[in-house]
Amino acid sequence: MILCAVAVFSGETRTVEAVTCSPIELIPCLPAISTPPKPPSAACCRKVKEQLPCFCGYLKDPGAKPFIDNPNIPKVASSCGVAHAFPPKC
Repeated sequence: MILCAVAVFSGETRTVEAVTCSPIELIPCLPAISTPPKPPSAACCRKVKEQLPCFCGYLKDPGAKPFIDNPNIPKVASSCGVAHAFPPKC
């Protein structure tokens, strides 16, 4: 699963509001979106909050979109205390 995610996340890196947008940064969240999902780690929550300005770009990236469209992502965001709608409406 992780090898597959690395292949998916080998896309473009960009910077938004002093955050380097790279889906690879979200790898700590893989256990939280896998089946069966595990509770998100502190590292996952830090990355979700840090990468928040990047999610609209990820939804437009064909390589990252399947990860971001995962049905467990809203649960991860909620567990991490992210108050924004997830996935975001872009």
